[in-house]
Amino acid sequence: MSEPTEAKTEIAAEIEDCPHCGKPKPLCICDSVTPIESRIQLLILQHPQEQDRALGTARLTARHFKSAVVRIGLSWPSLSKALGRPVADPSRWAVLYLGSAKVEDLDTDAEIVAINRKGELEPHQRAILSDIEGIVLLDGTWSQAKALWWRNAWMLKCQRVILGPKRPSRYGQLRREPRRDGLATIEAAALLLAGLEKRPDIAATLSGSFERMLAKFHEVQAEMPELAPKPKKRDFRKRRR
Repeated sequence: MSEPTEAKTEIAAEIEDCPHCGKPKPLCICDSVTPIESRIQLLILQHPQEQDRALGTARLTARHFKSAVVRIGLSWPSLSKALGRPVADPSRWAVLYLGSAKVEDLDTDAEIVAINRKGELEPHQRAILSDIEGIVLLDGTWSQAKALWWRNAWMLKCQRVILGPKRPSRYGQLRREPRRDGLATIEAAALLLAGLEKRPDIAATLSGSFERMLAKFHEVQAEMPELAPKPKKRDFRKRRR
């Protein structure tokens, strides 16, 4: 490693992280975060090996909601334990399901779809979705998120939902997803909360934050690549076959 590169790496290591979003301060956009009032509660479970501070969006998403909870770990004994408060009826919580079911394979063009354990379309979609009082998002690579699913049996009590986004993730080439419906955590939250509450302002606010985060990443990437490295050529987020 050349001396200039070593010096830049040392400087990058000394830069403080934001205590709120967890990003190195040059990548932080917390000063532009707009609070959102939401009827539906939000719980984000993050795999402990999710190390992408530069492009991760879990804590940025939670910054928008006063009651949002982010937990880092592999397993919790119940939804109440993960959330840190009692939950009377876990069936009124939805989990963004990561199984093989895809909206494009079902007889619907909806962006939010409730499915049963067989991956089939639930009857009475409107009634089920309107009854949801909280959502659980699993944060990490595809394989990490699936590990969270399998380690937390209490999720079987929750309603499974899948997404059929009309456009691919704004990550673009920064993060390649193994499926077209793969979204950043902040994008999934925007789609779910805005759709369930019939509030496009939620989607606009979260999408705006995500766009500012990506713009900041590209800005820092040009000046301090040690903080905002270019994506690896190999698609490390795809599942092994």
